[in-house]
Parts: sequence; structure tokens; C-alpha cells
Amino acid sequence: MFGKRTDGRRLRKISPFFLLMPHIMKRRSDAQVFYSHEIPIAPLDEYIAKKDAEGIKMSYMSIIYASLVRILAEKPLINRFVMNGRVYARNSIDISLAIKKGMNETAEETTLKLHFKGSENIFEIRNRLEEAIVQNKAVTAENGTDKLAKALAYIPSWLIKLIVNFLIFLDKHDLMPKFIIEASPFHTSAFLTNVGSLGIDSIYHHLYDFGTTGVFLAMGKKKKSLINDDDVLTEEKTLSLRWVLDERICDGYYYANAVKLFTKYMKKPELLEVNIEPIEDVK
Repeated sequence: MFGKRTDGRRLRKISPFFLLMPHIMKRRSDAQVFYSHEIPIAPLDEYIAKKDAEGIKMSYMSIIYASLVRILAEKPLINRFVMNGRVYARNSIDISLAIKKGMNETAEETTLKLHFKGSENIFEIRNRLEEAIVQNKAVTAENGTDKLAKALAYIPSWLIKLIVNFLIFLDKHDLMPKFIIEASPFHTSAFLTNVGSLGIDSIYHHLYDFGTTGVFLAMGKKKKSLINDDDVLTEEKTLSLRWVLDERICDGYYYANAVKLFTKYMKKPELLEVNIEPIEDVK
């Protein structure tokens, strides 16, 4: 209670600036920063073809998802979150993913959330991700999030408002039940969405004030873009990625290095094939 949560531990020995920031920008939506970049897909296509020849199915989503897990393991400050003016280090790496159960307007949308230690390689991550997507895309499938949402759907709107406000109160005071945190896609290290599957370019998706998500990454459709590499412009096929980040958990220099590391893995996905020892946040 008051600093002891099931999903994270409170940090006190951090920069005074970051202890102050949550009191200046009280809501996550007050602290959003936006960044976009284009990722050349030639290295991704080469890697996917190579793995396919080895009998291993790989996709852009698998590589992006694994790269996101890896940078959260190697850059632990972006796995922090702010709750009620306090900064916490998250206990695990959790990534939520929004998926539609079918490509039509009436198909339901659901979310899944997977937990990682950060030591996993791309094959382990890919296998868990693909298995979860297959299970959750079934029309009759219901995960914990779906069951919670369906239960709330039978409650009058005035009562839902009271329940949500009560949950927000519990969350602010470190009293949120573990089963709610486990079921909530909003209590996660990062949220990932593939809007390219809808045939549109990437978007800047807002961060949710409810929950603890400090990173939202949107992946768009393939397109041709001008890439500036050492002042040389070339036209290449790319994936557009757009990030929305909570600036209260680390500074711009740290975020920039994390995004550069992410880009490194996207250019050389084979680096993700080895298991690693995650870097621990400050005590």
C-alpha cells in the first residue's frame, strides 16, 4: 500500500527533476511526446526469406514485437510508469496488442497482453505471439479482457462510472487488485497496433490516462519513402512507425537511444536470435 504495488516498485533514488515532473504534468495525456520514422523493409524481407528457407515463419509484426521486448529489456527506464505523482519501475515486460477477429466492419476487436522477462529471443517471442493471436482471433474466443468488458456491459452506465472511478482510486493508492491489472491491457509496458493491416498509414495514438502505459507504437502500411543516410537520399520501400511516449519517465536523450537501438534491431533482426540478460533499473 502507498508505494507497494503488484506490478511495480516505487523509485525514490532518481533525478529530482523526474520526481518533480509528475506534479507538473499530472496526467499521462499531458506528457505525450511524438516521434515518427521510416524503416526500410529490405533487411526485413531478406531476414524473413532466410528464415522461411529454414522452415521458420516470420513476419514484420514478429520482428517489431521482439524488437520492442528487447529495448524494454536493455533500456529499462522506458519500462517505468507514473501513478499519482510517483514513479515506479515495472516488475515485468508486458506488451498489449490490439487485433480484429476479422477484416470487416462488424468484426469484434480484442486485445491481448503477453508477459516477458526480457531474456527471450525472437523465436520464443514469435511462438508465443503467434499462438496468442490464433487463440484470440477465434470468433468464440474470450480472454480476461473480453470477459471483464462483457461483464461491465450488463451494468447500467451510472454504475459503470462509479466502478471505473473506484478502480482509478484504487490504482492511485496502489490498491488495484492483481487480477484487474492482469486483465487490463492498459496496465502494460507498451501498446502496439498494426494499422497497416487496415490499409492505412501509421497514426499517433494517444496514451491512456487509465492504467500505466507509457509507450504506444503504431505500425503503418508499406510505402515508398525518401531515406536520408549520411546525407544521401534514396527512395526505398518502408514501414512507417509512430511513437507516443510519456516524457515523465526518462529524458529525450535516453528515448532517442532506445529508438536508435530499436532501429538497429530492425535493420539486423538476427541480433534478436540470442538470449540476453536484461538490465535492471535502479534500486
